[in-house]
Amino acid sequence: MNIMNDIGHRAWPLPSKNWIMRQTWRNLLFLHWPIPLHLLRPHIPSSLQIDTFNGSAWIGVIVFVLEGIFPRGLSSISLTPKFPEVNVRTYVTCDGKPGIYFLSIDVENWASLKIAKRWYHLPYYSARISLRKEGQSFHFHTSRNGNVDTPISFKGKYEPVSEIYSPMEGTLDHWLTERYCLYSSNNGVNVYCGEIHHLPWPLQKAEIEIVENSLFSPFQFELSQVPPIAHFSTGVDSLVWNIKKKRI
Repeated sequence: MNIMNDIGHRAWPLPSKNWIMRQTWRNLLFLHWPIPLHLLRPHIPSSLQIDTFNGSAWIGVIVFVLEGIFPRGLSSISLTPKFPEVNVRTYVTCDGKPGIYFLSIDVENWASLKIAKRWYHLPYYSARISLRKEGQSFHFHTSRNGNVDTPISFKGKYEPVSEIYSPMEGTLDHWLTERYCLYSSNNGVNVYCGEIHHLPWPLQKAEIEIVENSLFSPFQFELSQVPPIAHFSTGVDSLVWNIKKKRI
């Protein structure tokens, strides 16, 4: 299936220029916590508006395997072997366009750390990450490198517990997952936008067991008393466009 032909679910047209790479995302865990707006605001560039659902901002933690990064014109050759990733993100808008803003991205892949970090101005961190499947469960453990005194880690397991469904527009499930651009900043002033495209997420409800979670400690968010909303997805193929500096 050519996913460029399936655009009816998008809130705005595809970019006019060609996409530059295809990525394959698999076996995703989506965790989301509501968070007061005033706690999040200091960590987001002032030119971006924090997006809210029923008056609340949200923090997400996403665990998944990136199975391939395929440059345009080389559809069968990945730039990297597959690797797991753990990211912390929230939701923002700019000029009325909703998107994702990353607070941290943990990987152990060299290309992401050295190339994508600088190219896309994203907050990548070097980490040791394991993600393995046992039966129907996925077991994960990430530990960020270079934090001996105050280790930043995330450990637990998850598994899907419902049939696959497509969230309806206007629901929280849809609002949390159907995002087709990312925003980033290299200094808190300059803001960049990267467009993405994929088919709608096939979601399942998930059960989650969290053993360790200090991913929020750099931001001094205390969310451990609030149970997260958990979703699973088998994944999607995505198209990624080059990043552009926003005129604010």
